[in-house]
Amino acid sequence: MDRKLRIGVFGGARGRTMMDVLLHHPDAELVAVCDKYEPLLDEAKARAEQCGTSVALFNNFDDFIKYDLDAVVLANYANEHAPFAVRCLKAGKHVISEVLPCETMAQAVELIEAVEETGLVYAYAENYCYMRHAFEMWQRYKTGELGEATYGEGEYIHDCSSIWPQITYGERNHWRNMMHANFYCTHSLGPLLTMTGLRPVKVVGFETKPSQDLLELGVYHGAGIEMVTLENGAVMKSIHGGLKREPSSINYELYCTKGMMESGRLSGTSTFNLYKEGDRRCVGDWEHYEPTPRIAAEAAEKYQSHGGSDFFPTHFFIEKILGRPDGEWSIDVYKAVDMGICGILAYRSVLAGNISIDVPNLRDKAQRDKYRNDNACTNPAVAGDQLLPRSSYGEPDIPDEVYDKVRQLWLDGKNA
Repeated sequence: MDRKLRIGVFGGARGRTMMDVLLHHPDAELVAVCDKYEPLLDEAKARAEQCGTSVALFNNFDDFIKYDLDAVVLANYANEHAPFAVRCLKAGKHVISEVLPCETMAQAVELIEAVEETGLVYAYAENYCYMRHAFEMWQRYKTGELGEATYGEGEYIHDCSSIWPQITYGERNHWRNMMHANFYCTHSLGPLLTMTGLRPVKVVGFETKPSQDLLELGVYHGAGIEMVTLENGAVMKSIHGGLKREPSSINYELYCTKGMMESGRLSGTSTFNLYKEGDRRCVGDWEHYEPTPRIAAEAAEKYQSHGGSDFFPTHFFIEKILGRPDGEWSIDVYKAVDMGICGILAYRSVLAGNISIDVPNLRDKAQRDKYRNDNACTNPAVAGDQLLPRSSYGEPDIPDEVYDKVRQLWLDGKNA
């Protein structure tokens, strides 16, 4: 291509970090931003002007998608990515989707088929796969030096209750208020799947008991836990949610036939630790170090949000579109859907008494028809008569006054 890729961002809040990458990328340019909240459009305009450029601004998606774009960054509400991704693909735009890939099994099927039918690039911006420790584990596993994965753990513990007004705006039907415990699973499970390159085949789900104080914020669900069996028989434990711990915890462990790797969970420990066994049983060597970027290192060093990981999904998406080797690190639609549907099916496991549930391989067209009309979820606007409760512990009646109070806190710029 003899010009820069023209890319638009849908979602001005989470989309800030993607805008920053696009405003400074040698092979792409930010040309449009869409958001329903006018102050975010004003902020995007100012960001572009500070970089000596201008962007088209839209407050509705219908006009935005008609603009001259090669690709779209989806940074809108997390439960709405799949429908908008399908619209973008059918409009001839490459897509990079922020978390999560889909809200239902039916959406998973539709998304995959839209990618296959259009032949366009779909990338999943699961930035936790590119955290320095997680990305280092991914690269080291690919060398084969640790053998085959046998067991792993992924942990994303983040208590967002204090900032609830700033991330839900007091909207009763905000996706964070409507989601179930296992929905937001890809920060903890995703890195384990990308590290190993293996497909999930079974999942068992669990939900911890919801905290009663969350009712004051208009939300009711516990933390989510998924026990996932991979195609080689390895077992992965994924845990995520608002358990009480400060600072938040992002931690991964991967055990293999010839050693193991882990990130430093506690302060004062190395970010990356690797044990590799030698020729003698139970005798090996440790490596402890702070990883630095190996790929696109000079450009990556300029970005620090989310531990520096926000740069890589957008960069690798651009590389994939341009057909360059680094595009191999972009997460495609099949891997994205694998991550997301583990959470969807894990919650069904929870509601059925923690039974084991098969995870379909939606790469196989023969397995898709079973799920083509499967809209079961906790969102009434999508589920219809397949609506699920928000929590396995019941569906409490939360008065409108709760959401009014949270909204006022947001309007006042205050936290809970």
